[in-house]
Amino acid sequence: MTATPPKIRILVVDDHTLFRRGLTALLQREPQFEVVGDAADAGEAQRRAQALQPDVILLDNHLPGVNGVHALPALIDAAAGARVIVLTVSEDENDLAAALRNGACGYLLKTIEGDALAAAIRRAVRGESVVSEEMTGKLVAAFRGAAAPQLATVAVPAPPVSKLDALSPRENDILRCIARGESNKEIARSLGIAETTVKIHVQHILRKLEVSSRVHAAVMATEHGLA
Repeated sequence: MTATPPKIRILVVDDHTLFRRGLTALLQREPQFEVVGDAADAGEAQRRAQALQPDVILLDNHLPGVNGVHALPALIDAAAGARVIVLTVSEDENDLAAALRNGACGYLLKTIEGDALAAAIRRAVRGESVVSEEMTGKLVAAFRGAAAPQLATVAVPAPPVSKLDALSPRENDILRCIARGESNKEIARSLGIAETTVKIHVQHILRKLEVSSRVHAAVMATEHGLA
């Protein structure tokens, strides 16, 4: 008999009561998820994180008094084993850089679909970094700028040139698009191919570069002048 996987215990931090309730209801549809608590501000979040020791903390950036990205170090200290994902409306690259610099494992926009959010939470628990496709280009911009040395949470060693050489011309085109922050739909439209074809190419690119996410692939492209 196959053992049931342990529940992923989640703490939701957002100052909007209706959003917390809606997000909690959405997450609890997933059999593997258990929302163990919620909080409306940074202080309450720190106390609840210390008491509950969740696996994942979904953290809004716009909290009363202290922004979520500035509350991250104390929150991580309170629940050392938790993976913190910033879930926000902010598309500001400085907020993105600050979140990753302060220890977040991901940065997702609140426009994300429920299924994609669930998948991102599972990936975060597996140790991956998760960043909304819309923010990939801004991550690359931050990586190029002054914040680049501090983005250790998403930095990866530069791949040997042979790995990049293994990409086909079409895969190189798609990698450049990824580095510009384009979604699969946008890539398909700009290259005149089907979105399903783009998805297959992206899978091949990640496999050939031996990385786990398109964010890492975008950083590699930038390091090697492909973006």
